[in-house]
Amino acid sequence: MNRIKKVFTLIHIVLWVLFSLLVALQLSQDDIHWLTLTVGFILTCLYVFYSHFFLLTRYLGKRKREAYFFRLAGIMLTGPLPFLMLHPKTLDAWPIFLQLYAMTLVSIVPIFTFLSWLARVTENLVLNTIRKEQLEKQAVEAELYYLKSQINPHFLFNTLNNIHTLVYKQAPAAPEAVMRLSSLMRYMIYESNAPTVPLSREMNYLQDYVSLQQLRYKKSPVVDLQIEGDTDSCHIAPLLFIHLMENAYKHSPARLEPGDIKVRVEIKENTLTFHIQNPKGRNEGNKLEEPGGIGLPNVRKRLSLLYPDQHHLEIISTGEKFTVTLKIHNLDSQVHEREAHLLYN
Repeated sequence: MNRIKKVFTLIHIVLWVLFSLLVALQLSQDDIHWLTLTVGFILTCLYVFYSHFFLLTRYLGKRKREAYFFRLAGIMLTGPLPFLMLHPKTLDAWPIFLQLYAMTLVSIVPIFTFLSWLARVTENLVLNTIRKEQLEKQAVEAELYYLKSQINPHFLFNTLNNIHTLVYKQAPAAPEAVMRLSSLMRYMIYESNAPTVPLSREMNYLQDYVSLQQLRYKKSPVVDLQIEGDTDSCHIAPLLFIHLMENAYKHSPARLEPGDIKVRVEIKENTLTFHIQNPKGRNEGNKLEEPGGIGLPNVRKRLSLLYPDQHHLEIISTGEKFTVTLKIHNLDSQVHEREAHLLYN
C-alpha cells in the first residue's frame, strides 16, 4: 500500500513539473514578465488543487456537507490571490485587480477544483480496490490455513491407530513405524508451511506414507506408484494428495493384493496429472466420506482456492473400482501471480 502511495506522489510531481514547463514556455513568448506570471499562476493552481484535495481527504464520504462547502467557498474565493499578488498590472489600478480576480475566479479556480476532486476520487478508488484485494487474499489465506490445520489431526488420528495395533501385537515393525511417522510430521509441521513445495518432496512424503501403511500388510507392496516427468522443476501446494491416498486405503477391502492401489503422477506440458484407483470394499455402508469426514470436501475446497479455473477433478465410482483423476494446468502462473502481488506491498 505504501508503494502505491509513493507511485501516486511521483505522478503528482511529474505532472506538475510538465505543466509548469508548458505554462512557462507559453508565457515566455508573449510577456516580458513571464517568470513572475508563471510562478504566480502555478502557485494559484497548487493552492486551489491541494487545498481542495486534502479537504476531500477529510470530508469525502462523510455527512458534513455544511463544513465542507463553507471551507470550499473559502478556498475558491482566496484561490486567485497568489496569482494576483505577483501580477505586475494589479498594482497599477484597483479596476484591473478586480477584473483579473473575476477572470481567475471563473476560469482557473473551477478547473483545478474539479481536477483535485477527480484526482482524489481516482486515488481512493485505486486504494480501496487494492485494500479489498488484500482483505480477500487474507481471508483466503486464513481459510487455507484452517483447511491445512484440519489435515494434521485427521492424519495423526488414523496413523496412531495403525501404530497402536502394531504395538499391541508387539510387532517388530513398531519402532520403524514411529520413525516414519516422525519424518512425516516433520514435513507437515515445518516444510509444508511454504505456499508451494517441489513436487519431488511431496512425492517423497506420499512414499513415506505408503511405506508406513505397508507395515500393516505382509504381502508385497499393495500400492503401485509410478511417477513420470521432472518432479524437481514442478512446484505444487503441499499436502494436496494425502486425503486422496487416505481414501484409497480407507475404502478398499481389508485384504489388499499387491498393486491393488494404482497411483500415476505425470508432469507434461506444464500440466500435472494425479490419478489414483483402488478396489471397493464389500461393505455397502462404507460411503465415500464418513460422517464428519473432511477428506474430499477439504481437497475440493483447497483446489478452488489455490487453483481456480486451473484444475479439473474427476471422480468415477463403478461396481468394483473407485477412481480419482486430478489435473492442474498452468502451474507456472502461480509464480507470476505472486510476483504481481508484490506491487501492492
